[in-house]
Amino acid sequence: MRRPWIVAVLAGVLLLGACSDPSDGPEKAPPTPDVPRAATTHQRSQASPSAAPEVVAPRVLYLGDSLAMEAQRVLGQELRRELRATYTSAPYSGTTLCDYLEGTGKKSLVPDRDKAAALVRALHPDYVVMQFWGNAWGYTWCMDGISHAGAPQRYFRRYRADLRRLTDQIAAAGGRHRPRIVWVAQGPDPITPDRVRRVNELYEEQAAASGDAVADAGATVAPAGARWSWVQYLPCTAYEKEHPVYCTQPERDRTALHLDKDYLHFCLAPTTSTPRPCPVRSPGILRIAREITRVVGRTPAG
Repeated sequence: MRRPWIVAVLAGVLLLGACSDPSDGPEKAPPTPDVPRAATTHQRSQASPSAAPEVVAPRVLYLGDSLAMEAQRVLGQELRRELRATYTSAPYSGTTLCDYLEGTGKKSLVPDRDKAAALVRALHPDYVVMQFWGNAWGYTWCMDGISHAGAPQRYFRRYRADLRRLTDQIAAAGGRHRPRIVWVAQGPDPITPDRVRRVNELYEEQAAASGDAVADAGATVAPAGARWSWVQYLPCTAYEKEHPVYCTQPERDRTALHLDKDYLHFCLAPTTSTPRPCPVRSPGILRIAREITRVVGRTPAG
């Protein structure tokens, strides 16, 4: 039987193995040729009152850890196709909330140019999508050694405080055009299920307090009626059946979410020492990206 602490260490190794080179900048994905550059939501149509309202495409900034690193390309594709969005992603593997705070200096895995507030000032997004599993170990220096395993209550207090600080920095950077933050709720964790549940509750709490939103993408990779039960396979959705490449085991009417040796990531290709967007079609990533896109599309911009 695999001991829990061994698996937890392996999870840390997996996340660190995908750790981003701080010299890498954000993936700035320009609009595809058939998608014109999007207008921001604070620009208004000059059409006459009788004309149909203009559909205004959003600007979306995507930040996060290795889960965002692997999903960034698919999310960009979904946002462009469904919302005609202008999209920029700047995830760094192995990170947590405090890495994106300004003022952390050398104690951060994220360089100053890619801090959340710096990117908001530079890009003026309508939405900032934030996806974090809740990392806290020796390599996430800005956590000051506070971990869930060693001091769970200190960990949650620190996580709540960093949520508030990050929200405040993004709001201040946005100024009069304050972007709406969309926190991505995580899927089940087989090793620390209560930790993920509490982290997701903190996202809900902060979003309610600041007028932001939560995309419960984690529910799309959990069994129906068992939100906190981790599984490697789920029944194929109607979309996956219509697009058989995403229904990996059609003879059993189920699809794979994780590799056998990686319970955390959703990319169906092994992690590498060089961080990268997932190079293969992966049902879990698509499910997550489609839910984030749905929530962005229904949430009024700031």
